This record gives sequence, structure tokens and C-alpha cells, in this order.
Amino acid sequence: MNTILLGFAILASGIIGYFISISLVTTPFYKNRANNYLSLSLFLLTSLTLLGWFNIEDTVLEFLNNPVLEYLVGVTLFTYFLIQIEHKYLKQSWYKWLYLPFIGALIIETILYLDTIFNFYNSDFVDLQLHIMDNGSFFYNVFLIFWGRKLIKGSKIISEDKKRWLLRLNLFMIYIIIMWLLSTIEFYVFDSEYATSFLWVLLSFLSWWVLYYGVFRLQLVVQKDEIHQYLVSKTTNSTKTKKKINEIKVSKIISQLYELMDEEELYKNPLLSRSDLSNRLETSERYLSQVINQELNKSVIQFVNEYRIEAAKNLLQNPVFNKYSVEAIGMEAGFKSKSVFYSTFKTSEGVSPGAYRKLQKQS
Repeated sequence: MNTILLGFAILASGIIGYFISISLVTTPFYKNRANNYLSLSLFLLTSLTLLGWFNIEDTVLEFLNNPVLEYLVGVTLFTYFLIQIEHKYLKQSWYKWLYLPFIGALIIETILYLDTIFNFYNSDFVDLQLHIMDNGSFFYNVFLIFWGRKLIKGSKIISEDKKRWLLRLNLFMIYIIIMWLLSTIEFYVFDSEYATSFLWVLLSFLSWWVLYYGVFRLQLVVQKDEIHQYLVSKTTNSTKTKKKINEIKVSKIISQLYELMDEEELYKNPLLSRSDLSNRLETSERYLSQVINQELNKSVIQFVNEYRIEAAKNLLQNPVFNKYSVEAIGMEAGFKSKSVFYSTFKTSEGVSPGAYRKLQKQS
């Protein structure tokens, strides 16, 4: 019964994996050069998982469960990481040589296939070649995954959010490699396949993980970064309009607070706390809350969220940002989650961010 449930879970994850692979290259929201390579990597991993678990020998799908394809997984993932961090290696002529092990393995596999027809080699030699190819693919993938991790960590041109997502995906691949190694050791030393079963589970779970963290969340981070870069480029070429606060009598602390918000845009930090603000203003949290409440008749979080709402409204009103998701706009405005953004925006404006954008388009 456990085997049946495990098989069902792997089948469901395989279907999800293929669905994601297709969506990455067909859906406008996800379609880009980097995701083309991620799509191929996920397709190969899904095939190796799904078809490795089920018996597909002597069928038309057998070629998808070929060890040769394992050489292609690491290099396509490595390419995906390079594109995401915009690394200079992509422009180097030697970069294409990383595909050479796959081409070599493909040639060897073709020769071995012809041997089944013409009997060129003895069986012992064929087994040795297959053993070398299988272990070679393992070490090659290990090399590329850890090399990619080093390059991601050393990248200086991507945001910390984007770096965090890429490192998480890379770490998940490291877990898979560890289970790959354990399953191989277990098979040859103990002649059992408990670790192999766990490897299939881990690989199948990758499809669900990639769907949310590796694709959707990362795409939101990418969109947020694009919005931020656009705003920064416009800010450097124009004079920023400062908030007029002369209409009300305010204390020095409130004046400094407005200055921090207008000039440094502290509200865009989703982790901004009352402690952070009080430290910047060199006062206590309690006194800061008291001053804001007495002079502005609102709490600290209400004050900060007002800035975030205005920033989000400006982006939702601008046709330039129509191609970006509402959630990415909320992230750029400083909200740490979709739910907080939606609830705060609706409380303030009476409509959801999506509805607000539609109203602006109509008007």
C-alpha cells in the first residue's frame, strides 16, 4: 500500500513537473531566457524521476530514462544560474565546452546501442563503460552545482532577495546530489534501495518546490528589481518632490521622520520596525510612538503604511508598470507579503490593488 501511495505521489509530481516545464516557455509572465534553461532542467529531472520509478523498458519513453541526460541536467541548471546573476562567463567562448561531456556521453551511448545490433564488444566492457558514464555524470553535476553556488554567493549585481532564492534552489539540488550518492552506495554495498526510494520522493518534491519558490517567488523578485531599477534611473534624472509639511506644526522629530521617508525611502524596507526608526532618530521607541500619535493622530505602522500605499498607487497608476504583477508592485512599495498588501490597501482605498489598477485604466 505504501508503494502504491508513493507511486501515486511521484506520478502527481511528475505531471506537475511537466506542466511547469511547459508553462515556463509558454506563459508570458514566466517566459524569458533563464527560464528556458530551468524548463529543460526540470523536464529532464522529472523524466529521470518519473520514468526511473515506473517500469518503462522496451517502450518509446525509454530514451528519457537514459544516463546520458544526467550530463545535461547540471549544465542547463548552471546556465540558468549564470543568466540570473548576469555573469560574464556567458560571453566567454569556452563556455560552450561545458556541453562537451553530454555530447561525448551521447556518442558513447550511440555506439553501445549499435553494439546490441552488431555485437562489437564483450558484455564486461560494455558494463564498464556504463559504470564510468554513470559515475562521471554524478561528479560532473557535483562540480557544476557547487561552482554555480560559489558564483551566486560572489555576485555583486543582484539583490539579496534574488540571491536568496537562487541559493535555496541550489541547496535543494545539493540535497538531491547527496541522496543520489547515498542511494548509489546503498545499492552497491547493501543491495537495497531504501535511499533510492527517498531520492525519488525528493526529486518529485522538487517539482512542487520549484513551482512556488524557484519560479513564482523568484519571478516576483525579478519584477520587483526591474521596477526598482526603473525608479532609480528616473530619480537620478529628476528632482525629487519633497512632502510639504509646513501646513501643520510639527516637532523636530516629525520633521526628521518625514525627511528619512522622503529622501531615503525607509518605508520600502519590508522589515522596517519601530526600533529601526527610533535608532535613526536617536530617541526611544516609546517617545517616538507618543509623538506620532499626538501630532499626527496615527500609529507608527499606520504612518509607514501610508507611504507604502502612496508608492503602490503611483506604480499602479503608471502604464509603464502594467506588465508587472500587483504583488511585485506591493513588494517594491515595502509590503512583506501579498496578504498584508491587499488588506492594508483595501482598508485605505476601499478597493483591492487589482481593482484600483483597473479603475485607473478605465479613467
